[in-house]
Amino acid sequence: MSDPTTTTLVLLALAGLAAGFVDAVVGGSGLIQLPALLIWLPGASPVNVLATNKVSSICGTTVSSATYYRRIRPDPRTYGPLMACAFVGSIGGAFVGSHISDSAFDPIVLVVLVVVGGYVLFRPALGESTALRYAGHRHMVAAVVTGLVIGFYDGALGPGTGSFFVITLVALLGYSFLEASAKSRLANWATNLAALCVFVPQGAVLWKVGLVMGGCNLAGGYLGARTAVARGTRFIRIFFIIVVSAFIIRIGGDVFGVW
Repeated sequence: MSDPTTTTLVLLALAGLAAGFVDAVVGGSGLIQLPALLIWLPGASPVNVLATNKVSSICGTTVSSATYYRRIRPDPRTYGPLMACAFVGSIGGAFVGSHISDSAFDPIVLVVLVVVGGYVLFRPALGESTALRYAGHRHMVAAVVTGLVIGFYDGALGPGTGSFFVITLVALLGYSFLEASAKSRLANWATNLAALCVFVPQGAVLWKVGLVMGGCNLAGGYLGARTAVARGTRFIRIFFIIVVSAFIIRIGGDVFGVW
């Protein structure tokens, strides 16, 4: 495909900035970046779009992960297995994502987002504080399964991965939204790295676009992480509901042919 124009790069840079901020707070940068890449780079193949999205995303998750780690100090007994299994799952998903269309996934993602959003909305106390539901071996198994399943999804497609990590850590394992956001950033960084280990050797990355978006995603990720840590769990919960609602509207419009 031909080089993107300056206007296209500016629009994609703005998308990367917004995606980085949202992703650092509640996850879901792919639901902003992927549509932007598809709209403004119509000549790019699906694998080009997926790979370039990962380059941008890993820039944001790197800085947001570091910010959360310094300020929250998450427990390595959870994020260690979570990251490792997310990495493995994402590699498997990336090989699948290299050969399939993403259209079949939209209805599934829409249903999951509706369930997740409703669950959080109608349970006001959910995620206000950490109250772990499992201990020892059972906690480890829950973290491992979460990493493998969501990691595979992220490698294959990706939109909403960070949000799925957050809500699973809150609803299944019992973490507060703030601690879940910190751990989800670390896991999402691992899934992005794993996917790139597959996409880069394939020559699928559009590096000029990816690095421009990545620089802006990094800035957005830094601002988002600092805002989330400063504002705390209540802010993250409200932001989560708003973002998930926006994702439902956007994906629902695609599924039902509104857009």
